[in-house]
Amino acid sequence: MPSRLVVLVSGTGSNLQALLDAATDPAYGATIVAVGADRDGIEGLARADRAGVPTFVVRVADFASRDDWDASLTEQVGAHAPDLVVSAGFMKVVGKRFLERFTMVNTHPALLPAFPGAHAVRDALDYGVAVSGCTVHLVDAGVDTGPIVAQRAVEVRADDDEASLHERIKSVERDLLVDVVGRMCRHGWSVNGRKVFLSE
Repeated sequence: MPSRLVVLVSGTGSNLQALLDAATDPAYGATIVAVGADRDGIEGLARADRAGVPTFVVRVADFASRDDWDASLTEQVGAHAPDLVVSAGFMKVVGKRFLERFTMVNTHPALLPAFPGAHAVRDALDYGVAVSGCTVHLVDAGVDTGPIVAQRAVEVRADDDEASLHERIKSVERDLLVDVVGRMCRHGWSVNGRKVFLSE
């Protein structure tokens, strides 16, 4: 039986598309059972619709508190009984209730723990690094602080600006996410402290 994935998005869904494409191969070991978002009318939801994958939207503005939003998100995701939740450009921090129930992986366009937060590519350029890259990590209660599953380096070129570097990182990031999620679904994983071990 393939592992059940729920993918959460906030924007164009390019990482989601890479996962949708990979999951068409039965050997990948995973199927996307639902796509959730925190906003209506985004391309990520349209991609899911075109693939025939059920969608749902849980907007923070529709709830009296962030905790109420987290409770609703947990309920909506839980209705699809996922083995793994993938944050594919989901720009919201989930709460304790959600994290206690699900394992969630996220991508980040830098080599964590360097340059966490929303402006990682700009921050790396401003710092003057010669190498940046991307990270797939487990999500915990912090911002980009969860245990690292895998990383890949991307060279910073002399003529790079934020857009050009981010585009190259995103290309590597998509491949890494697809690879890591597939391996987690096919073989399983374990966590010991801050170290994540992918079974083979």
